[in-house]
Amino acid sequence: MYEFTHHAATSVADAVGALGEGKFLAGGQTLLPTMKQRLAMPGHLVDLGKVAELRGVEEKGDVLVVKAMTRHVEVATSALVARAVPGLEKLAGMIGDPAVRNRGTIGGSIANNDPTADYPAACLALKATIVTNTRRISADDYFTGLFSTALEDGELITAVEFPKAKLHYAKFPNPASRYAMVGVAIVKGADGVRVAVTGSGGDGVFRWSEAEAKLKADFSAGALEGMKADAAGMMSDIHGSAEYRAHLVGVMARRALSES
Repeated sequence: MYEFTHHAATSVADAVGALGEGKFLAGGQTLLPTMKQRLAMPGHLVDLGKVAELRGVEEKGDVLVVKAMTRHVEVATSALVARAVPGLEKLAGMIGDPAVRNRGTIGGSIANNDPTADYPAACLALKATIVTNTRRISADDYFTGLFSTALEDGELITAVEFPKAKLHYAKFPNPASRYAMVGVAIVKGADGVRVAVTGSGGDGVFRWSEAEAKLKADFSAGALEGMKADAAGMMSDIHGSAEYRAHLVGVMARRALSES
């Protein structure tokens, strides 16, 4: 690990003001390992761990607000989350292992936008709003590619707002990392059916429009029988070919609806 300076922020304003050319540190589940491997070398870290205003879950009308520094384990065990957006707590409980869930945060996960992370699928399927210190961004506009988002330099995620709806989610995890080789999130909401896929897309999380059209007419696992995604857009690596992942997308979509 390269040498760096550390600033423990006490407020959002303090964190943004202290950032300079550095990086925000949330749970550290991605940034710290990459620094240890010398794949990243920020000279300055602004630690968000003591920023109380960035923690917690609350209900605002028809919206569930999950603040950015809320840990995965807190979402997974929240009765409010289970009531307001049933299924989101189940997704959070699938992330990594207990060590990761007790350190990782929703804001850190979404800011990193790892193509195999779980939360991006939930955000896209639920049509969430990502709230920052300067603006509000629709999930449809936020995820822009592999490890890429609409965040600008110095912009800090403060919360994620989820419309109240039932989330159906299933994933096929890598047995070692527990990252999603394929994860499918499905939501039937006021504006129709949305199906989001993580873990498999060559350009990151994406909407599966063909499945959405099928489920609009018949919202059941049976409506997706025999369907698979287009392999041309799938990721291919040592863990699974593009064809294998395309098949798994269909399997996980059907499982999401039949098991939740």
